[in-house]
Amino acid sequence: MVSSARTTRLLVLLQITLFVVSIIVATCSRCSTSPRPSRRTTPPLRVTLVTTPGNASFAQSRLPHSVDLVSLPFPSLPPLPAGVESTDAVPSPSLHLTFLHATSLLRDPFAAFLASLPSRPLALVSDFFLGFTRRVAADAGVPRVVFNGMSCFASAICKSLSASPPPPTTVPGALFHVPGMPDHVQVAVEELPYGVAKRADPDNPVTRFFAEVIGDSDVRSWGVLVNSLAALDGDYVPALESFYGPGARAWLVGPMFLAAATAGELDGEQDPEGCLAWLDDQAAGSVIYLSFGTQAHVADAQLDEILHGLVQSGHPFLWAVRSDTWSPPPVDATHNGLVVRGWVPQRSVLAHAAMGGFVSHCGWNSVMESLAAGKPLLAWPMIAEQHLNARHLANVLGVGVRMDVREGMEGVVGRDEVEKKVRELMDADSKEGKRIREKAAWAQQEAKSAVSAGGSSTLALDNLLEELQKSYGDHVVANGAVCTLKD
Repeated sequence: MVSSARTTRLLVLLQITLFVVSIIVATCSRCSTSPRPSRRTTPPLRVTLVTTPGNASFAQSRLPHSVDLVSLPFPSLPPLPAGVESTDAVPSPSLHLTFLHATSLLRDPFAAFLASLPSRPLALVSDFFLGFTRRVAADAGVPRVVFNGMSCFASAICKSLSASPPPPTTVPGALFHVPGMPDHVQVAVEELPYGVAKRADPDNPVTRFFAEVIGDSDVRSWGVLVNSLAALDGDYVPALESFYGPGARAWLVGPMFLAAATAGELDGEQDPEGCLAWLDDQAAGSVIYLSFGTQAHVADAQLDEILHGLVQSGHPFLWAVRSDTWSPPPVDATHNGLVVRGWVPQRSVLAHAAMGGFVSHCGWNSVMESLAAGKPLLAWPMIAEQHLNARHLANVLGVGVRMDVREGMEGVVGRDEVEKKVRELMDADSKEGKRIREKAAWAQQEAKSAVSAGGSSTLALDNLLEELQKSYGDHVVANGAVCTLKD
């Protein structure tokens, strides 16, 4: 076994998206600084974050000094432009698959880096899309923990319906039960991610990518790291774990950013556009915040309708807009709204007393930030598993309302519908408004409790590290056979 005098290393390698960097950095912070009195005999943990040059400065600005940073050159793969090293920077949705193929070319540089280390790492935490890392880690006798940024709810549904395609239907919006999930989990075909819906088509490029690049790398991982908490996602853990090998577990350790903040590891967010000062002048609970993330494309015509709908609603609004081509149409000059093109300190904005609700694309990280702040959501999903997240939020947890949109839906949601849904979210005195606010307040309390001392996420992280420490120097499964990790 490992002597208590030596230091063990936890490697973190991930597909580079800014929100995933933030999540993993928060986890690194907690792993490297959180005291575990009952485990003083275990070696100290040294965390190394492996990234690429284009993302190093972002990560370094958020890393505690105890975390090492290593940069690997990002591979060149035309027509992906040089310097594009994160999905946030991909200039067109048509290049997302090219970007993913480019990340797979990191295999050899990563294998060389792993071989250069003086001793085997305790474990590797890597993104779901970096399937090559499981084989490289297995060849070195290192357990791989996979992270994909999704909830247990959405992950289990995607895995279930990839293995057993949904029944055919000609009725739009018809619900069906998802095999292996609790009885209350029913979804519509239109809510499935494109990659899941097309998984049965062998000629589809996304299907080929999953088959050729991801393969069984996910389900053969040692465990799964989940940015969620038991109160929201615990019912779906057995279903998710059933797709992995014997003994593999899903470790719910979120909200990760809240855990890092609790540990005092996060500095205040920058606010170059003065969003917080503007919010200071607004009445409590009066403002609606809008952000559709960094990866989905929203047509200028849709942005026009959103602005008109916001103005018609009469509610003050703060809106983060990413489009470089949109010019706001003329609207009532007396409206009280702030449109921001630059950086918005989202966590601080959501936590502000003036904030009454969040119109979100339902990316899971944004969902966690909203619920941690106790704010209800208007779910407006765009891509990937966001439609499943919308169902989870509105129809299962009851922490928000939904915009009636579907995967691949064409056309524009009109201003009157936008106004109607904004009013529905922001009417705090209605029966529905009170209900979703009570549920959001419950979720906030559960999130805070989960990352507190003795909370479910805190214990899960401690138990994860303890299990990894036990496996270090013991037997692990690699290459389909049992091997021994030696000092």
